[in-house]
Amino acid sequence: MRKYSYSEAINMVVFKVKRWLEESEFKELLKIADYNGYRDGYRVFTLNVEKSLRNGYGVEDALNLLMELEAEVEGSIDDLRNAFNKYSVTLEWDSVEGFIMLHMPKTLYTGLKNVLSLVGARKSSETPDTSTYRIPPLNLDLLVRDLERLGIPVSDPAGLTRPKTLQVKPELRNVDLRDYQREALGKWVENKHRGVIALPTGSGKTLIGVAALVETGVRSLIVVYTKEQMMQWRDAILKYTNIEPSMIGLIHSEEKRPAPVTITTYQSGFRQINTLSPFFDMLIIDEVHHLPAEKFRHIAVHSIARYRMGLSATPFREDGRHEELFPLLGGVVYYKTPNDLVSMGYLARYRVVTVKTRLSGEERKAYEELRRKYWALAGSRDFKQVVEDARTDPRAREALRVHSQMRSILARAKAKIDKAVEIARSELEKGGKIIVFTQYVDQAREISERLNAYLLTGEIPTEERKRILEEFKNTDKGILVVTTVGDEGLDIPDANVGIMVSGTGSRRQFIQRLGRLLRPKPGGKEAVLYEIILEKTSEEYQARKRKNMGFDEMMNSGEGE
Repeated sequence: MRKYSYSEAINMVVFKVKRWLEESEFKELLKIADYNGYRDGYRVFTLNVEKSLRNGYGVEDALNLLMELEAEVEGSIDDLRNAFNKYSVTLEWDSVEGFIMLHMPKTLYTGLKNVLSLVGARKSSETPDTSTYRIPPLNLDLLVRDLERLGIPVSDPAGLTRPKTLQVKPELRNVDLRDYQREALGKWVENKHRGVIALPTGSGKTLIGVAALVETGVRSLIVVYTKEQMMQWRDAILKYTNIEPSMIGLIHSEEKRPAPVTITTYQSGFRQINTLSPFFDMLIIDEVHHLPAEKFRHIAVHSIARYRMGLSATPFREDGRHEELFPLLGGVVYYKTPNDLVSMGYLARYRVVTVKTRLSGEERKAYEELRRKYWALAGSRDFKQVVEDARTDPRAREALRVHSQMRSILARAKAKIDKAVEIARSELEKGGKIIVFTQYVDQAREISERLNAYLLTGEIPTEERKRILEEFKNTDKGILVVTTVGDEGLDIPDANVGIMVSGTGSRRQFIQRLGRLLRPKPGGKEAVLYEIILEKTSEEYQARKRKNMGFDEMMNSGEGE
């Protein structure tokens, strides 16, 4: 029988059991208590909180066991609860490194060992009696739930775990969600307010995010890819909710004003998350396929937000890193393909026309020479392996440089520019509204000059971009030439014809560019996307592969090129 010191004795919680105990019941009691012997017809026990926690018994678990075995507690139940309360932990926010700091008595370690491992805790410092652990903020909610389950009190002077509700209850106005938007929001709610929603460009993903803001009613941090997207989100919140302008803050290179609803770019979010994190209960990540990049995933890891939503037309990455989104935000909880929404009448009917042309003799000669050099350097390795090996292998790095030169020859081929100009002029005569997609600024500038078309590149100032887009939006027919700046983040007005001259070759870019054409057209008019490819090159293979796969499969594929 255990001997107790005087200080322990006056703080002991004693309980006794009169009925016969099976051997298994007796052993179970010994997981939370020490046996004091048989007295006056009772088996007498003393609560041992350290042992309870070590065996995974929190205060409620211990109380349930005592109730089940008809135990009588000397004193009151509050005495038992207070005994557990002495084994409390404290949470603190490290604003420099952006971590949760957990301070706890060393006596709790055995009972919390599994929990600490589950939440990715790393020991930071210790004193003779206490230990401090550093915990990724991503896991705060999981940590608190497990501490509550074990009945371990949590001291939270910084209010990290307190609900962060908006001062005014938000409401949707001036809009009715479409069927699939309501369904997507519902699936997200069912998944405990976590997950990625994948819908085509033009399907109203931003409105789903706004509806999530109304659904939760909590302080929210919204992360977007471009400054233009920041303004689009702000405008959507103001248009479709009762949230006042003063409650919406923007954080980017030129402005830093946090507010209950804060919108920031990936770059600014990465720099500011350690400061912003404690103030927001919901994290919305737009264009979420960018998040797995090492720099940007920092935002999700160092956010304490319990509610998390990712939005993208194509969350699946060709390098397979989309799987990293699942622990950061939750899995894909809802997706619809372009064809799904076309059949529902929400997106325009479309067709893709492949137009083939050829390299000139001089271009072909240069291309073949580079191709032979590439394979001499790459050997039997596929492109993914070459990319991987380039970290340490000089030959692989040189192979990538040669590969880039090959891509440049294909992208800048004169025949492609000529064909794009020819198609654009033909479609313009039919009254078409046309977007020409290119990869390079000089190529875009040449096409724009030859067609006397609007030009949109990353070099053009923001206000000028707005003017160009507004003019193109208000014209009945016309041509807009865009570089990759048009692939994401710009609210490009409706067009019914797209012409792909050059690009990265990725399926994601193809789908994004197609999505620019899919907003419903008057009279059910069909959208057409021309892809100009060069015969007997890798472009022909990629186009054939896309065609055989189909666009619906492309949205759901993470395979490499």
